[in-house]
Amino acid sequence: MRLSRFVLFLLLLAGTASAATESVQGATDLRAKYSAPQEQWPAPVLAPGNRIEPLAALPERVRDTDGAKSRSSALRKARQELGELLFFDPILSGSGQHACASCHDPDLGWADGRRFSFGHNRQLGQLNSPTILNAGYLKELFWDGRAVSLEEQAAASITNPIEMAGDPPKIIGRLQDIGAYDQLFERAFGDPRLDFDRVTIAIAEFVRQRTTTATRFDRFMRGERSALNDQELQGLHLFRTKGRCMNCHNGPLLTDGKYHHLGTAFYEVGNFTGRYAVTKKNQDFSAFRTAPLRNVAVTAPYMHNGLLADLDHVLASYNMGWWQNQPTELGRQDPRFAQLSSLIQPLNLDQQELQALKAFLLTLGNGAPYTTPTELPR
Repeated sequence: MRLSRFVLFLLLLAGTASAATESVQGATDLRAKYSAPQEQWPAPVLAPGNRIEPLAALPERVRDTDGAKSRSSALRKARQELGELLFFDPILSGSGQHACASCHDPDLGWADGRRFSFGHNRQLGQLNSPTILNAGYLKELFWDGRAVSLEEQAAASITNPIEMAGDPPKIIGRLQDIGAYDQLFERAFGDPRLDFDRVTIAIAEFVRQRTTTATRFDRFMRGERSALNDQELQGLHLFRTKGRCMNCHNGPLLTDGKYHHLGTAFYEVGNFTGRYAVTKKNQDFSAFRTAPLRNVAVTAPYMHNGLLADLDHVLASYNMGWWQNQPTELGRQDPRFAQLSSLIQPLNLDQQELQALKAFLLTLGNGAPYTTPTELPR
């Protein structure tokens, strides 16, 4: 009897050693594949006909707007410094108590950590505040893509009656009452004229510089293949293959810049129209912008309405294949009623694979750079 138990123990030990050896060999093989140039990596798993951008490190600089190309570095720096003050100054809001930074807090990954943000007079919005990090690389902003520049986005948020409820003439009057702003605008624009366009230009210059271009993922993509450990590398491989993430999350920002319905928008609940509000095309109803994944570790909660509290919930939802919302009585009569994106399907990832995928996502940034607000002019 004792001999049988000893033999069984030896067999179990041998099996464990064999599994460990296979695991090490698998990690070695995967690292060898991903040490090659990207065009030689395993092919991504994509939906038929889906075209994507390859993964890439972020460019070191955000592309300049046409007007910025002719500016001196000193002028650009002055505008950024002015924009930083304006970004943190509640004087731009209707109540004088709400700043851009109220919903985009550097302590919270430049988001606010809430499912829905509070705005003017504590009004509760219907959308989750996205981070401003790397926003300068985006071609369209807001969850429905209604703004095509940082300047346009800043103006829309400042004047939105639910967000900051700012009134441009009153804002300029308040700024003029603070003599220090005259000097700051003159340094940034060459003369002391204050107008609302200049306010949004300065804020946009500040936001444009909130970038994270040296994450471990960026280092890996620039050739430092040791920047990811074995688990993170497996996560990258799953991201590109079995996880099917590349169908929507690709390119240097890890977003296709398109709009999809994932089951997070419920008919007649909150903001459920999505991109349709801009295009008026039925296929865009309840479709929201694919969020860039950079700094995803520090920008919870997730989705356009903050429906999912953490990355484990996000991964579980994709793993199960999301869900198709059932129409209400009104929804049954509405030809726009959204259908789940055809790119979504169950993934059948096990817990070890889900943890590897999560480990990879954590390499995409930790919310830096931090900004300590300077003293406001008064």
